[in-house]
Amino acid sequence: MFWQLLLSGISVGCIYSLIGLGYNLIYSASNLMSFVQGEMFMLGAFVAYSVHILLHLPFLLSAVLSALIMYFFGVAMYYFMVGPLLKRGSQQIHIVLATIGLSIFLQNFAMNVWGTNVKTFPSPLGEIPLHVGSVTIMPQQIAIVLVTIICMLVLHLFMKKTKMGTSLRAAAQDPLAAGGVGINVSGTVAFAWASAALLSAVAGVLIAPIYGVYPKMGAILSLKGFAAAVLGGYGNMYGAIIGGVIFGVVETLAAGYLSSSFKEIISFGVLMLVLFVMPSGILKVKAE
Repeated sequence: MFWQLLLSGISVGCIYSLIGLGYNLIYSASNLMSFVQGEMFMLGAFVAYSVHILLHLPFLLSAVLSALIMYFFGVAMYYFMVGPLLKRGSQQIHIVLATIGLSIFLQNFAMNVWGTNVKTFPSPLGEIPLHVGSVTIMPQQIAIVLVTIICMLVLHLFMKKTKMGTSLRAAAQDPLAAGGVGINVSGTVAFAWASAALLSAVAGVLIAPIYGVYPKMGAILSLKGFAAAVLGGYGNMYGAIIGGVIFGVVETLAAGYLSSSFKEIISFGVLMLVLFVMPSGILKVKAE
């Protein structure tokens, strides 16, 4: 039972990690907090559902289209909402409130367009489980872990090995100095917001075959993704990965050994305990 729960916890934790990576990307690039990641997650799933189920396009093409659409949605969100607010001298709290308002708008938009019922999204990998000893593994769980690892490796190489990644880190450390040496700070930050939306959309497409697609699917998962980012060390992308996996494993073990009604209590209790002992998160990023 332990290994079964551990595997399930890791696959769920990978989803939290992807959402947490989005939070950390935005914070790392702009020192801002966004609370619309859950709705990016939900919209990504709905776009893939519409293209794949309603228009009958192949799943892989639908997933890529969903990620691209949400990427450009993230670009638009920065240039039409966040950027203008920053130019008018708005404070961080105003940006946070704007993202909360946008998340409520998008959730209601989805209810009116797609309805409130849960939409079935069949897994392209089938529903036949694999058996390894006493552990049963669903193909979708394997896909979640593999795609998350690929996303993390790509993001790591991008941040460390590319000129754009270097520009993003420079803009985060000192926007004035970065602008002085010719870095397009605004474009770099927009890229971070867009990449965060893309990562959330990928997470939404991955989890849709397991839980289905519905307008409020992003609400609780975005909170857990945020908690994962804080647990690992807010602003540190490796911390989001570690925090997400820990959060997923703890809540799954709690649900398995105690009761599903205890999983939120235990997982958020562990989060509070860790932050009490290590206020900056596991990877000890300085809290601001």
